[in-house]
Amino acid sequence: TFQVPHNAAVQIYDYKSKNSRVVFGPDLVMLGPDEQFTQLSLSAGKPKKGNMIRSVALLLGPDFASDFIIVETSDHARLQLDISYNWHFQTKDTNNEKEAAKLFCVADFVGDLCKSMASKIRGAVSSVTFDDFHKNSAKIIQLAVFGVDADTNSPKEEICFPQNNLYVTSVDIKSVEPVDQRTRDSLQKSVTLAIEITTQSQEAAARREAERTEQESRGRLERQRIEDEALAENSRKELLSLQAESAAVESTGQAKAEAFSRAEAARIEAEAAVQGATLKAEALNIETKSELERMNAAREADIKFALEQNNLEIDKAEKMAKIETDKFNQMVAALGKETIQAMASGPQDHQVKMLQSLGLSSTLITDGRTPINLLNTAGGLLGNLSQPQK
Repeated sequence: TFQVPHNAAVQIYDYKSKNSRVVFGPDLVMLGPDEQFTQLSLSAGKPKKGNMIRSVALLLGPDFASDFIIVETSDHARLQLDISYNWHFQTKDTNNEKEAAKLFCVADFVGDLCKSMASKIRGAVSSVTFDDFHKNSAKIIQLAVFGVDADTNSPKEEICFPQNNLYVTSVDIKSVEPVDQRTRDSLQKSVTLAIEITTQSQEAAARREAERTEQESRGRLERQRIEDEALAENSRKELLSLQAESAAVESTGQAKAEAFSRAEAARIEAEAAVQGATLKAEALNIETKSELERMNAAREADIKFALEQNNLEIDKAEKMAKIETDKFNQMVAALGKETIQAMASGPQDHQVKMLQSLGLSSTLITDGRTPINLLNTAGGLLGNLSQPQK
């Protein structure tokens, strides 16, 4: 049995069936009678040497691989680079046997990685001078390892080895040292010279800055002196003008004061007259308003009195009418219906009884002014006379 560690994989080959399988950790593997682990032989050391590490489990990373690389620039300067690569294996589907078997396609992936990277870096460094590489070593190596994206024209962030799904995500340049002593001495001299040139340029820039500051200070001082002289001349001019005005005032002061006093007195009198007229107008306005208010109050009082008197008369008439109505109703109620009817039909009943006592069956009474239809009347009379004969 074998305990497969976490984030690792082992390949088991069956000699009988000629098939292999990959097991991902963490897991416990038990070999069959015809199975055997695939042994990995990896490179190690700096610079890398083959067959230095033998292992059954393949660590999937991420991890680092370091290597020494000897490069030569276009001006034949040989340099030793100490470089580390950050790598990891990426498997999308661990259940896919074909995809998992890619992890073990390259027996020494460390040596293959370091050789491939060293070849790219040597080719990139050989096309630049030592001075350019010394200034832009990180950029040159990054572009050599990862390349440039054709769509965005920017450096790629990782590189993939499709044979075993190995990804390199970063490159760390630990050191850059010349191989030849003469080159090392020349590099030291160039560094010292660059430091001296930088120091001298900083000193020159400081001197120029001090001279510029001094020139600006002198210019500001001279300009301030000129401005002060101009202010002094303006002050002197104002003083002379004030002295001339003072002399003119002294010569014409009395006449001007008298004229001003007369004008002031006339102005005060006119203002007093205007104020008096304004006060009179205000008094008249107040009197008019008070009289108008008095008349309005008297008119409103008269109207109110007339309205109240009319209301009283109306109330009195209504009460009298009610009293008369009640009196009549009480009289009617006291006499009774039959008494009133007898009083109303009394004269007619008296006349009827009187005619009946005289033996008259009909009568006609007129005053001579009302016309009478005698034909009808005679016919009626004759009719009444003929009825007893029948």
